[in-house]
Amino acid sequence: MKKAILTPHAPAPLGPYSQAVEQGGFVFLSGQIGLDPKTGNVVSDDVKAQCEQVMKNIEEVLKAAGLSFKQVVKSTIFLVDIKDFTVVNEIYGRHFQEIPPARSTIGVSALPKGVKVEIEVLASRN
Repeated sequence: MKKAILTPHAPAPLGPYSQAVEQGGFVFLSGQIGLDPKTGNVVSDDVKAQCEQVMKNIEEVLKAAGLSFKQVVKSTIFLVDIKDFTVVNEIYGRHFQEIPPARSTIGVSALPKGVKVEIEVLASRN
């Protein structure tokens, strides 16, 4: 049975989607951007600050599902400027010390609210 996951500790969805959806032992997190959950505003124009917030937001949604970064099996990173790969990779990597998930990184022309990075993850309860 499909179940929506929602927490006030991560930004509210900007459209008709859930922060995460669970089904069949998997939790699919929608892409997170660098929004402050309290204000709904982008935290900074700086990609490093945005990525730090993205990872905090992901952590909060995972917590709401009773999970952690250890259960993440796949992620996708979207970057407006692929030159930000090294900075984002360093911040991202701190959260996956053992058995990092499979991952794709994709360069895109634009992201919501003019942010520079968006990350989505898929976690497994198994």
